[in-house]
Amino acid sequence: MIKIVDLHKSFGENHVLNGLNLDVQRGETMVIIGRSGCGKSVLVKHMIGLIRPDQGQIIVDGDEITNHREEELFRLRRKFGMLFQSAALLDSMTVGENVGLGLRYHTSLDKEAIQERVKSKLALVGLSGMECLEPAELSGGMKKRVGLARAIAMDPKYVIYDEPTTGLDPIMADVINELIMRLQRELSITSIVVTHDIASATKIADRISMLHEGKIIFDGTAEDVLRSTNPIVEQFIKGSATGPIKPV
Repeated sequence: MIKIVDLHKSFGENHVLNGLNLDVQRGETMVIIGRSGCGKSVLVKHMIGLIRPDQGQIIVDGDEITNHREEELFRLRRKFGMLFQSAALLDSMTVGENVGLGLRYHTSLDKEAIQERVKSKLALVGLSGMECLEPAELSGGMKKRVGLARAIAMDPKYVIYDEPTTGLDPIMADVINELIMRLQRELSITSIVVTHDIASATKIADRISMLHEGKIIFDGTAEDVLRSTNPIVEQFIKGSATGPIKPV
């Protein structure tokens, strides 16, 4: 469904992506791991056309998007939902208004239909009846779930999760993991998860890819990554200061 071929991107002298190749299959949960600053966020921004590559191809549902005009990219982005690391809720809006934001601007649904859609998506993430609350009244885990309800409000084919468990206690982190897995099953969503949380990655992933020095250096199942003898993968999984990855 998403195919990335020989992707290159530099910012000045900083070569972030250097011939990266990656396939994301329909209906799977693909987890992308790698150290901070290695280019994970740059990679997912390419997938939704927020950044144009210096070289290479990005193919979404058979459509090569790298030379699309802006209006074509807007249509492409409607296929994607995004859960931001900080949830990115708008403090001036209620929970219901946050979840329905995209529906108001990008669909022809009337107010009543939007309210029903908002209620159903909040129910999916375990927050029924929370529409009138303000973001300031929510815990960190509740904000993540509201952000997730907003991400799925327009029934996207793909959901991108940016560090979905960061800042959460272990119990709430596992609640988010379970939600990611349940939404994949019930809504047939293709999930792309960027995370440093190895426990989360190995629980939710159908496949794990590791990004290092601008390329995918490992691609396999959770069992494969835990058994890997690649010294870079081993060091990252163990969280060791000793190994080929040097602190910066």
